[in-house]
Amino acid sequence: MDSTLVYILLANLAAGAVSITSAALLSFGLLTHLVHRMVSFSVGLLLATALLHALPEAFESDADPHLLCVFLLSGLLGFFLLEKLTLLRHSHHHEGDGHGHHNGHDAESAGKSGWMVLVGDGFHNFVDGVLVAAAFLTDPQLGVVAALAIVAHEIPQEIGDFMVLLNAGFSKKRALCYNFISTLAAVLGGLLGYFLLEHTLSWVPYLLVLASSSFIYIAVSDLMPQMQRRATWGESCIQIFLIAAGVSVVLLIQYVSH
Repeated sequence: MDSTLVYILLANLAAGAVSITSAALLSFGLLTHLVHRMVSFSVGLLLATALLHALPEAFESDADPHLLCVFLLSGLLGFFLLEKLTLLRHSHHHEGDGHGHHNGHDAESAGKSGWMVLVGDGFHNFVDGVLVAAAFLTDPQLGVVAALAIVAHEIPQEIGDFMVLLNAGFSKKRALCYNFISTLAAVLGGLLGYFLLEHTLSWVPYLLVLASSSFIYIAVSDLMPQMQRRATWGESCIQIFLIAAGVSVVLLIQYVSH
């Protein structure tokens, strides 16, 4: 096996392992008792990642902007239809509202919505894997820098993912396991990037748009309605602060990376 391919695969595995482990230590340790508050932080992270990072990167490429908009619209409607078809359906009912659902209904319903963040993360990780492959094929040192940059921007995003999954009723073990499986998409991206770089690079803008559509959909259709249930002035101020903190983290990482 070519040593460059080995480096690409190892770099993607290491980047995924470091980012997930770091995010898990924070999410399951310091933040686990603040899950309902960290939903607001997750909204900031998801929206900023989609609107200030992934989408600009896609639209700054050579891809047709009209086609990218078609993919964005298709992604948003696709996740909506998946919920409607009960594959990833999430009910916004809450316990004690008089609807007569069986005990544990919320955890089951919310758990289904948690899959959406994993799907979007999978697209995003695949793109990261392709970009690491492209960097290593250009210059091994550039490949290392690219892997480190991915760790930097993945840690806050993974924290947001963990918070969404915990809020959706996933156990810590399941959240960690499925997030790790999602990172294997980066290995697949690195593998295909090595053998089919010319073709896979042309997919990157469209995959970034699809990943963005999932992050936007989760934030707007699932997390924000939960926040509206706690609509006191004090709680609203905390929510706005945490959303701004999530956006600020993404902006700070972008600034440092550039």
